[in-house]
Amino acid sequence: MAAGATGGWAIRPGERVVMWVTLAYVAGFSGWFLGAGNAEFLIYVATMVILILLVGANLRRAEFPPAMLWALSLWGFLHMAGGGIRVGEGALYGAVLLPLTADGANELTLLKYDQVVHAWGFGVTAWVLRHLLLRHFPASRGSWTAAAYPALAAMGLGATNEIIEFTAVLATPETGVGGYANTLLDLVFNALGAILGVALAAAADRRRPAPG
Repeated sequence: MAAGATGGWAIRPGERVVMWVTLAYVAGFSGWFLGAGNAEFLIYVATMVILILLVGANLRRAEFPPAMLWALSLWGFLHMAGGGIRVGEGALYGAVLLPLTADGANELTLLKYDQVVHAWGFGVTAWVLRHLLLRHFPASRGSWTAAAYPALAAMGLGATNEIIEFTAVLATPETGVGGYANTLLDLVFNALGAILGVALAAAADRRRPAPG
């Protein structure tokens, strides 16, 4: 049966491009991780597959804007590249992009690739959650709920991501994920990204002409 307007896998041409690009890099990095024996990031591949299925199954219910789908796909690529690409003796995730502080002993080095990806990813997550809220509860537009809920919910999902990382640490001790300070910095950048994502989405709404 063809998917109706309420949900399912009715994929439009633009969405199909995003899907194939995403599947291509997931397959490529999966092979890379398998060849390198990187068990930690195979957990993240499984998480990516679940997220792809969730987005795909809700394309018509949610009607994600094309830019949002590309932003989600880019997040996935940045995440996998962080674990799959080597920079010096470590992974890209540990690369310092802007040396604002340097305290490797206490894992308080700023600004690292990992932190930027966290901010981007949970900024996009907050954008997605705001989109879903306004789509299903349009009366909330312009309210404090539309501002606070997506940001706080994205921070909660960021904390869930840290639980997944903790699971990876328990399953494969040589993960290089980091310790307490690294986890707290991840949560800080998740929060910064979530707040910025909601603020930018709200600003874009204000600039958009009113319908009619």
